Amino acid sequence: MTDVPMISGLHELAGRYDALLCDVWGVLIDGKKHFPRAADALRRFRAQGGRVVLITNASRPDAEVRRQLLGLGLPEDTFDDLVSAGELTLREIVSRKGQACYHLGPPRDNGLFEEAGRRLGAPVAKVSPEEADYVVCTGLFAEREEIPQDYDERLAALKARDLTMLCANPDIVVAIGGDIVYCAGALAERYAAMGGKVLMFGKPHPPIYAAALERLAALRGGAVDKSRVFAMGDGALTDLAGAGMAGLDCVFVTDGVHAEELRPNGGAVDRDALARLTELAGARPVALASEVFW
Repeated sequence: MTDVPMISGLHELAGRYDALLCDVWGVLIDGKKHFPRAADALRRFRAQGGRVVLITNASRPDAEVRRQLLGLGLPEDTFDDLVSAGELTLREIVSRKGQACYHLGPPRDNGLFEEAGRRLGAPVAKVSPEEADYVVCTGLFAEREEIPQDYDERLAALKARDLTMLCANPDIVVAIGGDIVYCAGALAERYAAMGGKVLMFGKPHPPIYAAALERLAALRGGAVDKSRVFAMGDGALTDLAGAGMAGLDCVFVTDGVHAEELRPNGGAVDRDALARLTELAGARPVALASEVFW
């Protein structure tokens, strides 16, 4: 992997592309604050005529994610639109009108069901596992205190009822500040290993890329040439793999969730580690960036 270049800034690539699908967590924010240099880079890309659609595995609806980002100080002029895994999950919940669900996840994600209720004109029935028609997984109940293995008995009971799980956030782990915590994807992965049926709506799965490209087409007023669109993110199994499956170029951010593996002790990128990650992802980046900056 010695031939994948490390760019000195987004300006090196801006002229090659008309649009960017940009990851959020670990690239623009860390859950506590936004990254000003990343915001500046996206603003400059847009000033040159580029379009930016944020693409995130957040388990909340688009409008709620937007409010969170602005609340963390991310300027509105850094992006044109955003699409979240939570929004796509929301649409699936709405399509299951009349069915009851079991919510596997923390109460802070209730906005997903409240918005579904508004769209349906009636509350979504949230019931016990024994009464549910399907499961919506948004994460661990206590992500800072639990691990996925703690849920094996609960997941086995769901599998015994042959319930489909909607996974609102396929991420396995995420960094919150300096802490690494497990996400809904870790539970969905274990459920699938038990033979449970799982529907995934975020990266690296096709639905979120199709939705993002639809948003771009609407912004540009016509079809999108995928050779002029690139993705940027820090997750090998989400951002890099997803871009590869979607047929998009990807700039892989090294100082994100894989930082300790890729840049031990803050040094140069370990090219052997990079090769292992790209093999796992089944995709090769067009360039590397330590972080997002112009």
